[in-house]
Amino acid sequence: MKPIYLMALLLAAPLSAETCPEPQDISAPLAALLNEAHQASSDAEGQAVSQKMWQLWAAAPNAQAQDLLDTGMSRRASYDFLGALEAFDRLVAYCPDYAEGYNQRAFVNFLRHDFAAALPDLDKALDLSPAHVAAMSGRALTLLALGQVDAAREDMDRALALNPWIPERGLVAPGGPLAPVEQDI
Repeated sequence: MKPIYLMALLLAAPLSAETCPEPQDISAPLAALLNEAHQASSDAEGQAVSQKMWQLWAAAPNAQAQDLLDTGMSRRASYDFLGALEAFDRLVAYCPDYAEGYNQRAFVNFLRHDFAAALPDLDKALDLSPAHVAAMSGRALTLLALGQVDAAREDMDRALALNPWIPERGLVAPGGPLAPVEQDI
C-alpha cells in the first residue's frame, strides 16, 4: 500500500478505534416492569416503576456512549439545545443500534419545535425498542403537534396499554386533546 493511501485511511478513521458494542437486550426486564406497572395501585407506585424503566433505557452500551448520552442530557437540561443535538448526533453515529440516542435527539428537536425532525428519530427508536413507552408517547405528542390527532391518539393508546402511569395520560382524559372522539376539546 502506498504511503499516501495509508495516510488517507488513518485520517479518515474515527478518533476512537473503539466501536460501540451491541446494546444490552432489555426486553425481558422491561416486560417485567411493564407487568409491574399494571399491578401498581397508586400513582406513586406507578411512577416508581416508570423510573426503573428510564434506568433501563438510559443505560448506554459502554462508557463512551454513556458519556455522550449524559452530556447531551445535561446540555438539554441547561437549554443548550444545539450542544445537546451535537452530543446526540455523535451518539447515534457511534451507536446506531441504541434506541435512547434517537429518543433523546427527538426530544431535543421536539423542544425546539422541529417536529418534522423529531418524528424519524422516534420511529427509529421504536424500531429498535418496540416497547419504549417514552418514545411511543413522545411520538404521540409529536404527531399531535403536527396536527395528526388520530395517529397521535393511536400512539398514546398503545403507550397507555403498556404503561398506564405515563405522565401524558391526562391528555386522553375527557376534555383532553387526545380524549376519545366526542370527549376531546
